[in-house]
Amino acid sequence: MSKIRLGYIDYINCLPVYYAIEQGQVPIAAKMVKGPPTKMNKMFIDGKLDITPISSIEFARHSEKAVILPEVSISADGAVESILLFSKVPVTELDGLKVSLPTSSATSVALLKILFEHYYHVEVEYSLEEPDLKQMLKESDAALLIGDDALLAGEAVRKQGGNSLHITDLGSAWKEFTGYQMTFALWVINRNFVEAHPEEVANISNAFIKAKEYGFANIPALVDKAHQKTGLPLKVLKRYFETIKYSFGEEEQKALLTFYDYAYKSGLIEERAKLNIWGEEIG
Repeated sequence: MSKIRLGYIDYINCLPVYYAIEQGQVPIAAKMVKGPPTKMNKMFIDGKLDITPISSIEFARHSEKAVILPEVSISADGAVESILLFSKVPVTELDGLKVSLPTSSATSVALLKILFEHYYHVEVEYSLEEPDLKQMLKESDAALLIGDDALLAGEAVRKQGGNSLHITDLGSAWKEFTGYQMTFALWVINRNFVEAHPEEVANISNAFIKAKEYGFANIPALVDKAHQKTGLPLKVLKRYFETIKYSFGEEEQKALLTFYDYAYKSGLIEERAKLNIWGEEIG
C-alpha cells in the first residue's frame, strides 16, 4: 500500500498527537499535509486525504464519507483558551453590530452562531476575514480567532492590561450554556479507505492512541516545540496543554451530539448526525 495521505492541522493543539509520529516513536507510513482546519476539511471531503483531524461540524455535514477514530479528539471541558471572541463591547451588547469570522475556522464559527442565537440572543452581521485581529477590528465590532492566532492575540491583549477589548472564551460560554464540554475536532478516516484497507485500520487506530499517550508522557518536549513555533511563554503553553482534552469517550460523544442538536436547530446542518466510530458501529 502506498503512503497514507495524512492531514495535520498546523496548530500547536495537534502536537500531543503528532509529536510521536514526527519523532519516529510511533511509525506510520504517511505523507503529511499541513494547513488550517478549513483546508484539511476541504481536502478530506474532496477525497485528497485518507486520515485527518476534521472540524466536528464538517463531520456532521459529511458523515457518509468518514469513520471516526476512537479515543482521539480535540476537546475542552470549559475554557479552551484558543477559541476566543474579541469584542469592543460586552458580547451581550453586540446586537445589530458587525462580527468578523476567520477563514480558518468551521466548528468555532458554528459554535459562535449557536451561542449568539440560543444563549446570548443577539443578531449580528457577519463578515469573513483572514485571521488578523487588528485588521478584523478595523471594520468590525468583534472578531473570532482560533488556534495559535487566538493564543497569540489573547496573550497580547492581556499584556496590554486587557482593558481595550472584551475576551470571550467559547469553550467556557458553551459550558455555561449547556453544562457540557465541547469537541472541536475529530480524527477521521475516509470511508473508502476503510473499505479498501480494513486490515490497516485497527493498526492505524492503535498507533494514534499510542502517539497521544507518548505526547502526554513528554509534555516538556511539547512545550519546548510549541514555544519554538509560537514564542508564547512556557507557562502559558504548559497551561494550554493541561487544558485541552484529547479523549473521545462517552461524555465527549454525548456533548458532541448536543452540539449537533443545536446546529440542526440553527440550520447549520441538514440533519442530526450519528457518530460512526471505528470498532463500535463500523469494523
